[in-house]
Amino acid sequence: MSEEDPRFSSGAFENGIAKRGSSRPGDLQDKSLPELLKQASEQTASLVRKEIELAKAEMTVKGKRVGVGVGAFGAAGLWLCAFGLLTACLVLALDLVVAGWLAVLIVAVVYALIAGVAALFGKRKVQQSSPPLPERAIDSTKEDVEWTKSRAKQGLT
Repeated sequence: MSEEDPRFSSGAFENGIAKRGSSRPGDLQDKSLPELLKQASEQTASLVRKEIELAKAEMTVKGKRVGVGVGAFGAAGLWLCAFGLLTACLVLALDLVVAGWLAVLIVAVVYALIAGVAALFGKRKVQQSSPPLPERAIDSTKEDVEWTKSRAKQGLT
């Protein structure tokens, strides 16, 4: 299953948000202070909304990964319970060839190996989603703050 990058699927870079350098310096100099403040306020609000959309999309992807991992852990336990009768059958069949205690040991080891593989799969899926933070949204917000700071310094000099 291919997962799309939430940055692009959420529309976070549409409507001018990704076009950071789209304002020409001459355009800004022609505007009054109230117009510039209004534009900054609108862009900030739009940016915040897009970052929230990005965080939601990222958390959805991570939530799905956690669900798959937890389901795999559940399947590992359920699988062992569901094969109780098969276990008895295998033990009785092996008892015809080897001692009873050895037959039980062989079946137990085989089941433990199968459960271990399923548990490792579940652990890997859960770790892929950890920590449950919207890391891309946080990084993008940090980039936006740095970009804003650099633009502010350019405007002051």
